[in-house]
Amino acid sequence: MKVLGISGSPRARGNTARLLAEVLRGVSDAGGEVSAVSLSEYVIAGCVGCERCRRDLTCTRFNDGMTLLYPRIVEADALVLGSPVYHYNVTSQMKAFIDRLYAFYDFTDERPRGYSSRLAGRERKAVVFAVGEQADPADLGVALEALSLPLRPLGYEVVAELPVLSCFEPGIVGKKKEVLEQAYRCGRDLAAALSGA
Repeated sequence: MKVLGISGSPRARGNTARLLAEVLRGVSDAGGEVSAVSLSEYVIAGCVGCERCRRDLTCTRFNDGMTLLYPRIVEADALVLGSPVYHYNVTSQMKAFIDRLYAFYDFTDERPRGYSSRLAGRERKAVVFAVGEQADPADLGVALEALSLPLRPLGYEVVAELPVLSCFEPGIVGKKKEVLEQAYRCGRDLAAALSGA
């Protein structure tokens, strides 16, 4: 049971990182093997739609952070994606990461093209969360959907979506016990889903 956590925050030690650590702690306490990645430590180019990945079955346009992350994604049974909300959406770092997952698709030749994912077939799971400054859930915009919707056709079952509100100052979520407990439970739920419990 291998779980890879991805933080899309430019702040390496901010609220997103803290919540990601809690989700992964929930998985680890249930016996899972966890690892975490902060996209702030990687350079990931945005997808340019060159379509070389259709032929090469991986992105060969760029040799960057995704080149390092692709094998870890394949190896993981589950992903945990977290992002702060930037202008009603995920960060540009997380968006680039998600767009570059396009390289896992196989396409047919007819129009409209059929497709399948090379990540499908292993009952992969995911948890996603978005961290917003405002108290109104509407101010999260499309962030949760931007995290979860692309994962489903890739072959992931999204076990939990966690909206986190009223968090702006770096580390403030550490003072919100209820939110940390929710993140931890998401990790436990993810582990249970992976083990079939």
